[in-house]
Amino acid sequence: MRRTFESVPGSVVAPKGFLASGVYCDIKRLGTGKGSDKGQKRDLALIVSEVPATVAGLFTTNQVCAAPVKVCIPRAAKGRAQAIVANSGNANACTGPRGLRDALEMAAVAAARIHLPAEHVLVASTGRIGVPMPMANVRDGIRRAAGLLGNAPEHGDEVAEAIMTSDTRPKQIAIEMKLAGRPVRIGGVCKGAGMIQPGMSVTGRRPAAMPVAGLHATMLAFLTTDAAIEAKLLQRMLTHAVARSFNRITVDGDMSTNDTVLVLANGLAGHQQLRWRPAAKPSREIGLFQAGLDHVCLELARMIVRDGEGVTRFVTLRLSGARTCAEADAAVRAVANSALVKASWFGGDPNWGRIIDALGYSPARIVEERVDIGYSAPGAPTVVWSLKKGRPTTTSFKQLCAAVAPREFDLHIRLNLGPASAILYAADLTEEYVDFNKGDVSDPTKLGG
Repeated sequence: MRRTFESVPGSVVAPKGFLASGVYCDIKRLGTGKGSDKGQKRDLALIVSEVPATVAGLFTTNQVCAAPVKVCIPRAAKGRAQAIVANSGNANACTGPRGLRDALEMAAVAAARIHLPAEHVLVASTGRIGVPMPMANVRDGIRRAAGLLGNAPEHGDEVAEAIMTSDTRPKQIAIEMKLAGRPVRIGGVCKGAGMIQPGMSVTGRRPAAMPVAGLHATMLAFLTTDAAIEAKLLQRMLTHAVARSFNRITVDGDMSTNDTVLVLANGLAGHQQLRWRPAAKPSREIGLFQAGLDHVCLELARMIVRDGEGVTRFVTLRLSGARTCAEADAAVRAVANSALVKASWFGGDPNWGRIIDALGYSPARIVEERVDIGYSAPGAPTVVWSLKKGRPTTTSFKQLCAAVAPREFDLHIRLNLGPASAILYAADLTEEYVDFNKGDVSDPTKLGG
């Protein structure tokens, strides 16, 4: 569908009826990871709709999931919420019964301060795993954040900063479109730089077709909109958008215990509510909103990869010709998560041997004599082929090096076995990533998240 929206400032407070704030309350403690060691950086955020909103969410499918995820899944499933409280500096994961009590208390404290039912408050956390939450600080932070709520663009900035861990910059976006003649906005913030290969689902359970990623920072995304959408349709639309964005990125192949995407839709734009009609063709308004939501999610997801820990190159992998969608996904992830392939990207080495090797050990069916591998500028139609039908082309090494020298490029892989394709947004592997994540056991403040 033709793009019919424009960028606006404000991220999560750009839509009507949303307030937000972010504060510093010193959640990080000794041993909670250098990713949050940015001095007095805001570390707790609050997002509030002025009226009850429909909610949708997707959550990590890691079999070890954090307490906030356990709280959010059943609450989001009810389709109604009004606020999100989120912290950085502590994941509240693998913290047992205490961690669950702490997550519930975070919601309860926020609810009491903004006069909402506790079940209408959602919770998210990110930081080091296995460290108890410093609840005295968290309570104080929530209370102060509730008193500082506002809808100026800087309030959106505060949220984007407060959820950062090893991120080097905030990640946020907002757009406006017209639905039924009325202006409608979608805003969003996200965080993520390491421990990134989300594979989220509505229930947090892993579908049979979902590839098994490394089970190990976290990606969080919070979206707001003043569109009026019933909860069932909103969930379908968010699932569609995430499948094409956050679930299509990888930095290091590790799936977090805390990955969460939440969207609140409060309906204050004033148009007729969008509803799902199973037997009917989706309306033009539904199509427009889906396009806008897809755009917001994809832009945020790309920001995560570009800001990956130590990342110097952003690579879009475009694989086609697999027998099935599952095989296409398995093959493209094998390449994107290969340490050898990623290291060659860092070095600017167009090493197709490592790529075809990764394809060969993937679960996908591969026929060596049919594989094509090439490179292009981002989105460009002209491909410089390094391999055709499993054999090197006459393209010179100098030309291939030039193709992979830019900070961003596309990798094209054709298996020529079937109709299925897959796309994945990935990054290189650098010395900086290793140095950041190896930690220093003699100084707990220098350990990674």
